[in-house]
Amino acid sequence: MDSSETAANLLAAMQSELQRQRVLIIDRHPPARESLRLMLANLGITQVHGAGSSAEVLRQVKNNRFDIVLSDYILDDGRDGQQLLEELRHQRLLPLSSVYMIVTSERSYHNVVSLAELTPDDYLIKPFTADMLQTRLARALYKKHILKPIYTCMARGAYDDAIAACDQVITEFPLYQLEAQRFKGELLQAQGRLDEALRLYEGLLSLKPIPWAKMGLAMVARSQNRLDDAEQLAMELVAENPDFLSAYDFLSLVRESQGHLVEAQEALQEAALRAPHNTLRQRLVGDLALQNNELEIAERAFSKVLERHRGSSLRSVDDYTSLSKVQLEKGNINGAREVIRSLRRDWRGEKQGELAALVMESMACNKEGDEQKSQQLVEQAMELHRELATELGPEGLDSKRLTVDLAHACMENGKDEEAHQLLRQVAAENHDDFRVISHIEGVYEKTGQGDVGRAMLQEVGAEIVALNNQGVLAAHGGDLRASVDMLISAADRVPNVQFLVNATRAILTFMDQRGWDADLAARGLDYLQRAQAKAPRNPKVLLAREIYTQVARKYGISTGDPELG
Repeated sequence: MDSSETAANLLAAMQSELQRQRVLIIDRHPPARESLRLMLANLGITQVHGAGSSAEVLRQVKNNRFDIVLSDYILDDGRDGQQLLEELRHQRLLPLSSVYMIVTSERSYHNVVSLAELTPDDYLIKPFTADMLQTRLARALYKKHILKPIYTCMARGAYDDAIAACDQVITEFPLYQLEAQRFKGELLQAQGRLDEALRLYEGLLSLKPIPWAKMGLAMVARSQNRLDDAEQLAMELVAENPDFLSAYDFLSLVRESQGHLVEAQEALQEAALRAPHNTLRQRLVGDLALQNNELEIAERAFSKVLERHRGSSLRSVDDYTSLSKVQLEKGNINGAREVIRSLRRDWRGEKQGELAALVMESMACNKEGDEQKSQQLVEQAMELHRELATELGPEGLDSKRLTVDLAHACMENGKDEEAHQLLRQVAAENHDDFRVISHIEGVYEKTGQGDVGRAMLQEVGAEIVALNNQGVLAAHGGDLRASVDMLISAADRVPNVQFLVNATRAILTFMDQRGWDADLAARGLDYLQRAQAKAPRNPKVLLAREIYTQVARKYGISTGDPELG
């Protein structure tokens, strides 16, 4: 059978599938959207939605599940289709089973095809015909069909099954073996099977240079706490592939872990120069620049973030408070107040926005010497914080940094005890997030209490170890019920990722041996969902998901939503 006959058979097989697909067209020009919609209609595809802006895209994908996304390269807000793909994947808004294609011109094609962490399924070069579109869509759907067993297992948290599905694709479908190898490497890392992941990446690199495989090596090195090796690999990667932007992000992360903040900032700025409209990266640039006292750079970065996120679902009160803090550090109280006014306007009617405004206004008053007004505002902020804690439940504010900023305002107004309590709780709940801990350390340093802060963080770390050991020792001693009770108490008291996962696993171990308990299972699922919300890519969270699926399957229990809520 020749290639043309194979293609014809492929098109015939996928034609009925095409007609059932739900499609999203992303283009800032309505006539272009309409032209592509008519082309799809000629192929029998009638479930077609359109979006002219990034904000509209986010709204649509939250309300609909799309099988195919066709995105123009140039978007409305200066971002491109590649960056949009990365945001949708990282926010878990677009499943792996969905086809994502970028529509671009021949002239810009070579600029589009980068070595990004997440690549589109295909590129459509303008102009193209309906037949060309049909062929590309059919091929993309065929690939998704071949890889579907991997996606399905990953979605339900069955990572051993997903690895087996990868091996089957590698053996039976050589055309897609590289995609399957990439998934397998990520799954092995997620399970903590680092030596196996290392062998996989080394084997691939012995055959030919593959940037993502080298990135995999670097990620394994970081997971094994070989930070110097991870840094060296990342430096080689950006030197060999300067358009591989996620390598710069990784290099910055490693350097930040090493405490090399200036060098971390430099790596991020290099990536930001190449892709200036990536607001997630700009936010990190601002954070590091503020820590490094590079106030002009921090101001530019946070201003860009604020401009692009205003009115979108990606907005955060942190963007306003960060820019306001930069202005205060520069002595520009009027500039800080202008940001606070924007905060109040953009977050009108939302209590977290009002809390952020009160905190920053208190700091502004303190900066200009109005101690009485600053005291009044911080007391109002404390009252609102308590109100929100009651309303929002165990997870509290979306922004942990806002609580740290509130503690900072308390310290500036002589409320050290209240500040220590706030910071202690945030440190306990985020002890494994070095960026949050660094923010806490910065508050103590700026208020002249560095030694106090270091002592508190050391004490919190010791308490966490002691709490965890109590439950683990009970389990090792065979008293599973006592272990469950101790770890539940620990998770309720300090709902950090470690305790939430450990309590979940203790509950699952107990039920695995003693039988399914609906109330305990519901509690374990709640802990697992909360841990997943905090750290969706954490290997321990992913492993707990798989164990939950296995135990539920053992007792014939459906897990419901494949993402566990």
